Amino acid sequence: MAEAATLPDPQTIAAEHGDALLGIVGRTIDSGIAKGKPPQVALQSFAPALQAPGASFVTIEKAGALRGCIGSLQAHRPLIEDLVQNAFSAAFKDPRFPPVSAEERPALAWSISLLSQPEEMAGLKDEADLLARLEPGADGVILAEGARRATFLPQVWEQIPDPRDFIGRLKLKAGLSPVHWSAQMRVWRYGVVKIG
Repeated sequence: MAEAATLPDPQTIAAEHGDALLGIVGRTIDSGIAKGKPPQVALQSFAPALQAPGASFVTIEKAGALRGCIGSLQAHRPLIEDLVQNAFSAAFKDPRFPPVSAEERPALAWSISLLSQPEEMAGLKDEADLLARLEPGADGVILAEGARRATFLPQVWEQIPDPRDFIGRLKLKAGLSPVHWSAQMRVWRYGVVKIG
């Protein structure tokens, strides 16, 4: 995983721009329904912190059930562009769900997760070492081996509070056995600030 640029503080962005960002997600969904594409982003019209590179996830729910979730693990484009693209993809391109329809729109709710820069958990001896270093409820985790990669946002701890089960299911998501371990496996942790 390449080093990400230094990210603006997610907590500050959430406090200063959270409501505006939630509104942009709603407008992106509306644009997708009406025009089949996300709205154009006039980058210079946004605050400098939103023009800086950032990584986000957008989660859409309907009646409390997941309806779409897409995001970026690394800051590779301006945060506002990342947010718009991920909002559009969560609503219309999540392969687990059909595209959002106009009829569903009033029943949808969404949240945004702003990610801190992932930090590699270097020098892991084995899975017991990984489990001992994790902070359940706080750490988002990225796991990779070769071309296989998966992540769980910190919110997933609410459904999977046991660290061994959490990591086992993350391995399954990456296409690995839940008991797999190798010296080639790499693990990163990150924090998120949730808006909405």
